[in-house]
Amino acid sequence: MFNFPLSFVSQSMLRNVTAIKTEPPLLTLLLLTLISIATSHYSSSSPPPPQSSNWHLARATYYAASDPRDTVGGACGYGDLVKAGYGMATVGLSEALFERGQICGACFELRCVDDLRWCIPGTSIIVTVTNFCAPNYGFTTEGGGHCNPPNNHFVLPIKAFEKIAIWKAGNMPVQYRRIKCRKEGGVRFTIDGSGIFVSVLISNVAGAGDIVAVKIKGSKTGWLQMGRNWGQNWHINSDLKNQPISFEVTSSDGLTVTSYNVAPKNWNFGQTFEGRQFQS
Repeated sequence: MFNFPLSFVSQSMLRNVTAIKTEPPLLTLLLLTLISIATSHYSSSSPPPPQSSNWHLARATYYAASDPRDTVGGACGYGDLVKAGYGMATVGLSEALFERGQICGACFELRCVDDLRWCIPGTSIIVTVTNFCAPNYGFTTEGGGHCNPPNNHFVLPIKAFEKIAIWKAGNMPVQYRRIKCRKEGGVRFTIDGSGIFVSVLISNVAGAGDIVAVKIKGSKTGWLQMGRNWGQNWHINSDLKNQPISFEVTSSDGLTVTSYNVAPKNWNFGQTFEGRQFQS
């Protein structure tokens, strides 16, 4: 079997218009209004969509999950991937792609290319980012340091890898593109912590998949901005016990979904609640 060094971190993205003096004032005003609307619609400040039709080059390897505990943990903090709804359709990203964990939850489509011996023709897989493949600077980028910068590298469970290539391929050239995530049910909020320290894991996110901002609100508070702890774990210091909790989450494409009173007044740490979902 192909062997390679791999290190996972576990558990722990106006034109100027001059009115012609001979034009009637009403017509000039109408033209200015139409142009203003058009330019604001295509404003460069609008966030790019998460889905891209362009394929990019990368490489992919796999790991063999011989122990059920291998599906637990990961640098995104999702815990048990099966219980979280991700199963084995997951991937760990190299440092060049991981964005320090902000991209956790995003979805990619991968296909095998350029090797007729090992590729399974006409196939592709869709995976969700749940982990990080750490660099191994004891090796060169071509000689075993698969996840070293600037390599774009994907590490897949062997069951996912074998959907696009034969396992003997080892370090396989692939193409990838970012796509929208499709999830069943709503966005899930797992509340942990102690006392006034509240930590919330956000999972099962459709659409862009990755969350860039979170606000939380109790019935006795206004909207409070949460900070990213790691992966998709968000935290705040606030006394929110004995009051229903609402969440406002914003994904990387700029869309925001608000879920009111997701957790009831008698919520406890360790519980998971389901809110509204992004469109996919």
